[in-house]
Parts: sequence; C-alpha cells; structure tokens
Amino acid sequence: MEEKISLQKGMLALSPLIVFVAFYLVLSLCRQDFYAVPITISFMVACLYAMCIIPNMRWGKRFELLTRGAAQPNILLMIWIFILAGAFASTAKEMGAIDATIELTLSILPSKLILGGLFAAACFISLSVGTSVGTIAALTPIATNMAEHTGHSIPLLVATVVGGAYFGDNLSFISDTTIAATKTQDCELKDKFRMNIWIAGPAAIATLILYLFLGHPGTVDSTVSINHILLVIPYIFVLVAGIFGINVLTVLAVGILIAGAMGIALGQFDFFTWLDTMNSGVLGMSELIIATILAAGLVEVIRNQGGIHFIIQSLTKCIRSKKGAEMCIAALTVLTNFCTANNTITILTIGPLAKEVADKYNVDRRKSASLLDTFSCIAQSLIPYGAQLLIASGLAAINPIEIIPYLYYPFILAIFSLLNIVFSYENKIFSNRAFRCNRL
Repeated sequence: MEEKISLQKGMLALSPLIVFVAFYLVLSLCRQDFYAVPITISFMVACLYAMCIIPNMRWGKRFELLTRGAAQPNILLMIWIFILAGAFASTAKEMGAIDATIELTLSILPSKLILGGLFAAACFISLSVGTSVGTIAALTPIATNMAEHTGHSIPLLVATVVGGAYFGDNLSFISDTTIAATKTQDCELKDKFRMNIWIAGPAAIATLILYLFLGHPGTVDSTVSINHILLVIPYIFVLVAGIFGINVLTVLAVGILIAGAMGIALGQFDFFTWLDTMNSGVLGMSELIIATILAAGLVEVIRNQGGIHFIIQSLTKCIRSKKGAEMCIAALTVLTNFCTANNTITILTIGPLAKEVADKYNVDRRKSASLLDTFSCIAQSLIPYGAQLLIASGLAAINPIEIIPYLYYPFILAIFSLLNIVFSYENKIFSNRAFRCNRL
C-alpha cells in the first residue's frame, strides 16, 4: 500500500485494538483485578467490533477475512507448538521432573552463596521448563524458607527467584513468549536464542556478580539421588536439541516420548495416566490457543483496513534510522504490556506490526524477535498486577510492591537491552552475511 491514509481512516482502522485494550483495561481497573476479565472475551469483543466497522462488505466476507488471519501457516504452526509444549510440560511435571530439577539444582548450591546460587537455580530451572510462572511457584516457598534461616529479607530472596525466572522465560525454547516472538517475526528459535543470549547473558552475569557481593553465609538443605538425575534428562534433551537447531516440533515430540517412557519405567505413572496427563497439558494451553487465533484474526482485519500501513506511515515521521525503529518496537512492547499485563498476548498483538517496522527499516528479524521477547519480559516483571508478582507475593505473604525494588536482573537487563540498541554490538559478533541470512 503506497497511498497515504488519512488520520480519520487510520484511527478507525486501529480502533479495534483500542477497543481491546480499553475493554480489558477499564474493566480490570474497575474490578481492581487484572485477571478478572478473560483475555479471550476481550479479543472476541474487539473482533466483533472490527467486523462491524468494515465498510461495503457482506457479513460472510467479513468472517472470511477474520478467518484468513487465523488460518495463516505461521499461526497454525504456533498452535501446534503450543499443543506439543503443553503435553511435554504436563508429562514432565507428572513424572516429577520439576521437583527433581529443583532438588538437583539446590543440592549444588554453595552454602555461602545463597543469593547467587538461588538466582542461578531459577535461571536453570526456568530455562529448562520454559515458564516463569512455574519456576516462581516452585521456588518461592523455598526462597521464603531460606530467608527464615539465613537472615536475608523475604522480598530480596523472592525477587531473586523472579529475576532468574525471567532469564529462562526469555530464552527457553519451549517458552510461549519465545515461540510467539519467533513465529510473529518469521525467524528460527535457535537464531533468536543466539541473538538474545548476547543481551540476557551479560545481564545475568552482572546480576550474579552483584548477588555474590550481597550474599552472606547460610545453609540449604537438599538431597539428591540417582532418580533426580534421571528425571532431569527430558529437560536436558530439549535444551541441548534446541541449541543444536533441531526443529522445535521434533524436539517437543521426542521430548514427550522420552518423558513418557521414563515416567512409566520409573513407576511415576502408567500408560493411561500418561495419556490423561498429556490431555490436561494440551487443554491447559486452550486459552492461549484461542487468544492466538482471535489475535491473528483481529490483526488481519486491522491490516486489511489499512491500520498497519497507517502506523508505519505515522512512525516514519519520527523514525529516522534503524536504531529509532528498534527503540520504537521496544517502546510499543512495554506500553502494550503495561496495558495487558500479559507478555505473550503483548507479543501476539504487536508482533505483526513489529515485523512491518523491522522490514521497512532493515532491522534483522532475529533482532526484532529478541526485542519483543526481552522488553515484554522486562515490562511484565515490573508490574505489580502481573501474574508472576501476584503469585510470588501470594506465596510469600508479602505485597508485590515490596518485591519490585529488589528486581535487579530486570533492571540490569533493561540497561543491556538499551545499550544493544544504541551500539548494535551484534554486528561485531555476527558476520554481515550470517546476520542477514534470514531476510526474505
């Protein structure tokens, strides 16, 4: 589209997105609960409104337009990944892999390095299991117990867990944010990981060094057996296979078979319990799958009416360089995440827009995927009404506001992310040929 879109037409095209945010945000504020309004209903309301404002088109064609967005190959591939990831995560949990990973990690913690060790444990566990919420739910009770025995403040130790949980959520191959970011930007998981590790890695190292200075002696009671080592194998396989670039669908499918076979062999469950467990995991992803379908349909309607082109047209007025485009993607991600309080939904909502901006200003799609995932994690970790801080504060019996000042990793990650935009040091890491190999 080359024609210039008027302000009135552009705002009308974008109004479904505004309706979505307003419906979700206003009702949540009225109820004082950001999880009282189902995200799927918010998308459904926005989709119905979007179809109502399409001019000169029969209703059957309007539904076809909505369906066309949801039926894109990348969206369907993402749904398949969500299905397999849910089955794998549920199987691994049922076989005891999460508890085993926690016990194994804590067993090697140096007693004098509680903060650094707890942060490293949260990083490893979240990288393995691919969920910040699961990591926080598993480690927060342990962190609270540590605080009582070591003299550290509870908010500090809980914040240590939350920070480490976001490290893995940002990088894990089975994290829904990673999957959403790579698929909306049309790049490979392994390429995004290689790009992202140069931002999250230094930030994690800096945070670890800080924790080593802040820590003082304490003890961690944990025992490890051969079973703990065996139960961690499915996570190790997924992590290693993902790093080596094996197709994510293949990795997850094989991971499910390994976890299921080991669970049956070790007597953790029988065959039919395994089937029921996988079913529960798939159903647990249903809300995310439905939200993905509705978000894709909504974005397609907005695109068809010129909304995406209008945003690009408007951004052109203030963006003068590739760095400006990257900063714009980061700002849009943070702002949207503050409104939705959900980093995955944020990525799904603005991912197509970020891809348009990236293509227009020659931003590598691995970089735009990294920006989406990283800044959504930064924003999500700093809002007291996000699921992660609500769960952490609930388990630790403290106010979520108390945790925020101690979230050193998200603050440090934000600094490294901004430095990466300013200095673009990935250009010195990747060769020119390799860095641009994913351009269409």
